[in-house]
Amino acid sequence: MKVTVVGAGAVGATCADNLVRREIAEEVVLVDIKEGFAEGKALDLTQTASLLGFNTRITGVTGDYAATAGSSVCVITSGIPRKPGMTREELIGTNAKIVEDVATNLLKHSPDAIIVVISNPMDTMTYLTLKATGLPKNRVIGMGGILDSARFKTYLQKALNCSQSDLHATVIGGHGDTTMIPLTRLATLNGTPVSNFLNEEQLKQVAADTMVGGATLTKLLGTSAWYAPGAAGAALVESIVRDQKKVFPCCVSLNGEYGQNDICLGVPVVIGKNGWEKIIDYKLNENEQAEFNKSADAVRNMNSVLSTL
Repeated sequence: MKVTVVGAGAVGATCADNLVRREIAEEVVLVDIKEGFAEGKALDLTQTASLLGFNTRITGVTGDYAATAGSSVCVITSGIPRKPGMTREELIGTNAKIVEDVATNLLKHSPDAIIVVISNPMDTMTYLTLKATGLPKNRVIGMGGILDSARFKTYLQKALNCSQSDLHATVIGGHGDTTMIPLTRLATLNGTPVSNFLNEEQLKQVAADTMVGGATLTKLLGTSAWYAPGAAGAALVESIVRDQKKVFPCCVSLNGEYGQNDICLGVPVVIGKNGWEKIIDYKLNENEQAEFNKSADAVRNMNSVLSTL
């Protein structure tokens, strides 16, 4: 099985690194527009094979989409990253054209591929990919909620001084600093609500830290994060390739679910060989549904910018 990652920058290369280390596919193809960049990243990764004990083949190409032919899953990370003070929304104008061109080129050579979108602003880029390609909705998936949920668990772990592997916590809604919704009510530590251990003020602080998790890292690093986004992308690809049926919060097309239509937004879904296979209804309470509707309004407003480009 072949997986393609478009964009050999920090996020794409980290995603590819996770894919080859875990031998999720027989072949991983890295594509970039910068001459020699993907080739160099692929060669560097290949030189870790004997040290890490994997057999996945890694190929790097400069803009040669023919090399991606027959890919089962294609991950789009391409586009400019966020800079300090820059919102994901400000990336729309530049990244929309890039993502649309990439998706079109990928499908010329891999018409049956499942498309995973990581490029920001992710909700809008996922919506654009779905509309521009005309693919069945189950084959277009935005990764953002997986990353946001990993950050949610990190802040819960810090507050609880526990193992992250014992936590179950989900972020739904938009992948934005003001649009994501950490579901503190449903977060558990080995089946026990975290509200048994943290008071309301502590939970509000965890949620607030989660919502600015990306901006916090951008301020510290001077650019977007890459380790967690790359790992989140690889985890999503793994559930597809290995048909794991994992439940991940992902940005998918809604048709009445959670009270929304004609929008791609983060909700819990079952991920398997067919892409996203089922939306899980978390039975939101009145306040959570109101926040979800507010998030949808904000994302829909971002999507409206596409018609002006």
